[in-house]
Amino acid sequence: MRRDRRIPYLALLLAAALLLPVFGALFFWQTGAASTGEDTITISRKEYERLKKYEMLDEVKNYVDTYFYQKPDEQKLMDGAIQGLLSGLNDAYSFYYPEEAWNKMQEEDKGKYAGIGVQMLGDYETGAVTITRVFRDTPAEAAGLKKGDVFMSVEDIQVTTATMQDAVNIMRGKPGEKVQIEVVRQGEVLPFDLVKADIVVNRVEYKMLDDKVGYIILFEFAGGSADAFTKAYTDLKSKGMKSLIMDLRDNPGGWVDDGVKIADLFLDKTLLYYAEDRDGNQEKFYTTNGKDDIPLIILVNENSASSSEILTAAMKDYHRATIIGVKTFGKGIIQFVIPLSDKKSGFQFTYAQYFSPDGNKVHKEGVTPDIIVEMPEESKNAYFELGSMEDPQLARAYDEAKNTLQ
Repeated sequence: MRRDRRIPYLALLLAAALLLPVFGALFFWQTGAASTGEDTITISRKEYERLKKYEMLDEVKNYVDTYFYQKPDEQKLMDGAIQGLLSGLNDAYSFYYPEEAWNKMQEEDKGKYAGIGVQMLGDYETGAVTITRVFRDTPAEAAGLKKGDVFMSVEDIQVTTATMQDAVNIMRGKPGEKVQIEVVRQGEVLPFDLVKADIVVNRVEYKMLDDKVGYIILFEFAGGSADAFTKAYTDLKSKGMKSLIMDLRDNPGGWVDDGVKIADLFLDKTLLYYAEDRDGNQEKFYTTNGKDDIPLIILVNENSASSSEILTAAMKDYHRATIIGVKTFGKGIIQFVIPLSDKKSGFQFTYAQYFSPDGNKVHKEGVTPDIIVEMPEESKNAYFELGSMEDPQLARAYDEAKNTLQ
């Protein structure tokens, strides 16, 4: 459910473009004030016609400023106007970060924040928002929340993909704050009262499964994840690893750049994916030389999304890895995260969809593994100890990894 690329230069241009309509009223009223002797501003007809599109918005704002029974909060009006504009895109992945949410998002990306300790994923077709990971030693784990629980409400917000970011903002905050949530589990609505606490997110877990097969779980492509993965990979190599299982199950994605860095470990300079905008313009992204030829197995499931799918799709196209599990989520679109000019807020929006090196569409299609291994119903929400062969998908991946050594 998170952003995929950060483009600073474009961010400044887009931030300026977004703010101009908001201040269009200022130009409009000043231009119309010439007869009173006030300062005037001359603009081109093209700019005038563009700003005139926002005349009704300014009309409503003028009524609110003049007649609303209480003095309006200007910042809240501005926040609502920006969010309203983005909501008109009807895209669950495009939304506004007001100041508090912007700060919380940056904290989360650093892996340290105050909250309840869950990872979630929104389904753009059903609108459902599901818990895909409950972090260890967190309020969520202590309260009994489980992977697979579907959010129903957070405080007074009904949780869907459209309101998911609002729910996240409420669940973040300061240690000691209380939050009420409701989830649906096997058709039953369950209420939970939680107290927020400091959360420290680990990006990877890893171990040697035997003297030759290494195992790395990558939980998300967030701040520092590529470095954490590389450190784990290097450590396992030093312990004699000859084959690697990379576990991307329940990984919702994140920063594409981290995915490119990880792909660099296993591919020489080649096309990793390409992005295509609404006009058909393509932007191509490449790995660099210096690959390791170690045999590679990648585990995926129905919650592997976005950057996870970019990496998986490329490895499948190039036959660089054996993909095991079930078809991935199918989030094949990329978002910009844009800081606004006040340096306190920002927004994200979808700018393109991406395709695998062979031109395979991922959005709403997903990536189909080479070897399909379904998770038994009774095990779908189970916690397995790191590297446990009671996990049937991991057990199948381990067998495949051993075969690569023969």
